[in-house]
Amino acid sequence: MSDLAITTAANPDANVVAPAAAPLAVVMRGDAADSVHVGSVAVVDRGGRLLYSAGDVALPTMTRSSLKPFQAMPFVAADGIERFDFSRPQVALLCASHSGEPRHVAAAASMLAKAGNTVEDLQCGSHPPRYHEIRGEPTPPPPYSPLENNCSGKHSGMLAYCVMCALPKASYLAYDHPLQQGIRGAVAHFTSTPEAQLKSGIDGCSAPNYAVPLHRLALAFARLAARHEDPVYGRAPQILADAMTAHPEMVSGEGRSDLELMQAGRGDWVAKIGAEGVQGIGVRGAGIGIAIKVADGNKRALRPVIRSVLEQLGLLDDDRRSALAHWASPIVHNYRGLVTGRIMSAVVLDKKAAAH
Repeated sequence: MSDLAITTAANPDANVVAPAAAPLAVVMRGDAADSVHVGSVAVVDRGGRLLYSAGDVALPTMTRSSLKPFQAMPFVAADGIERFDFSRPQVALLCASHSGEPRHVAAAASMLAKAGNTVEDLQCGSHPPRYHEIRGEPTPPPPYSPLENNCSGKHSGMLAYCVMCALPKASYLAYDHPLQQGIRGAVAHFTSTPEAQLKSGIDGCSAPNYAVPLHRLALAFARLAARHEDPVYGRAPQILADAMTAHPEMVSGEGRSDLELMQAGRGDWVAKIGAEGVQGIGVRGAGIGIAIKVADGNKRALRPVIRSVLEQLGLLDDDRRSALAHWASPIVHNYRGLVTGRIMSAVVLDKKAAAH
């Protein structure tokens, strides 16, 4: 597919460039294709060399919640974990898009208390906790606590950083706040993207978020998964990756894809999903990072695509293949529970000359 300039109806003078996307997944209804999800995949090594790709890996992509490990980086590098005695599960929660399970809510509340903060300090907003829906239970009526917000762990860490560095808490999400400046520096460092080239926006939890080329998001995950110290952030990437892989249940929750993916990886895969069909994966043993973007933002394409990418990269042994077998072609049901089709991967990785 070729690049497409889209003129928005709200602002005819603003052109948005759609990616030269590749087919990622096909939704089958019976024996016919019902719809096709397109997007891009980038696989790079820790030096930033593009090893494999599909689609357009250079177009800036909003990172959404895949950015969370890097938003936690300044706090961890400044010894915030030790300062406030955060447990390893709580360190994992710094990077979480959790489901609002009781263990997530309790851990976030404890993080706030350890740093002398309260739930009233959180500026992430509130929404229904996801774990009821995942369990097939009715979601209780509002109001909902900000502690149940999937980003409450990240925000608890941000507030702890403010306490540690004697920074104002009321404006901790402002673009020019010293905390956000520090996070921007971490994003620029791990993605090898000059700060001036970071495209900014506001995430669902009201924190600043950034767009980078997809291959640079893959680079960030390759570096997150590195087994050696970072020249700027020291052991912080290792600490975060170790916590995420040791406690994937705190990064997402039961029935969630990051939990299942990191469990299948057995400590070798560090993974973080983002809204609108974004996925980052760092593979420690192979020294690579993977970034995936579904162009239409529909995350239902991710599981079969991730499994296919891992298979094509030779990363699935028999145990991992078995653990992710139900990802190969997820079943689609209608409202009566009848099977109407499946979601099938269509991604084909293009091996680059640098790959070996």
